[in-house]
Amino acid sequence: MAGPGETEQNGALANTRAVYPGEGPAGIFDPFPAAPDDRPFVIAQLGLSLDGRIATPTGESLGINGTAALDHLHRIRAHVDAVVVGVGTIEADNPRLNVRRTQGRNPARVVIDPTGRAGPSGQWLAADGARLMLVTATGAAPPRAETVTLTLENGRIPPRAILDALFARGLRRILIEGGARTVSAFIDAGCVDRLHLLMAPVILGSGKAGLDLAPISAISGAMRPKTKAYLLPGGDVIFDCDLRHSDAGAAL
Repeated sequence: MAGPGETEQNGALANTRAVYPGEGPAGIFDPFPAAPDDRPFVIAQLGLSLDGRIATPTGESLGINGTAALDHLHRIRAHVDAVVVGVGTIEADNPRLNVRRTQGRNPARVVIDPTGRAGPSGQWLAADGARLMLVTATGAAPPRAETVTLTLENGRIPPRAILDALFARGLRRILIEGGARTVSAFIDAGCVDRLHLLMAPVILGSGKAGLDLAPISAISGAMRPKTKAYLLPGGDVIFDCDLRHSDAGAAL
């Protein structure tokens, strides 16, 4: 039986294959229809420079990735039931989090705001028919948004608790879009199935790093996910990382 949004999701998959014929990045979306029955399928993404930066020291990030990478991000949004960002991304970028650069429906927009920092306005609250949710430990959501109240642990809402709450509300395919701290937290918690790194042919030399995971003491402790790379027009490269399997095929 099709889950919430599955008919629209399959339509978006067909549209992507039309854009990317043959053996190109069309195959990158093949895992999406096979979402597990007992938990959500989770994809995370980051756009970054060759030296692993997502922004300059002043926080400027617009223009790191090219148009093809932005198109890919919008195709991911069209394939999921919900897009999740931290409140810091809302404050810094005021993103719309909708689907504009490809065909497809707008996913639910979910903001993680443990301490009630989000204001009553912002582009994510646009009345465009998309479901709106604020995940918080205190306070209430802005008008038109649902409040999802969860318990803090060590000052944060656990990623797995967030995913369980979203899954219970019918959201089976979830994109963790940003920022870097939020993406890193979900990876550290073992909650991410796929990671798409959109690497641009740009060297910043300084600025905010992309991933910031728990430290390891030896190279043997590094993650070595099974990975495919896709070159996009304009020079950006997608690294499609399967965080459930190592490059040798063993489960991580």
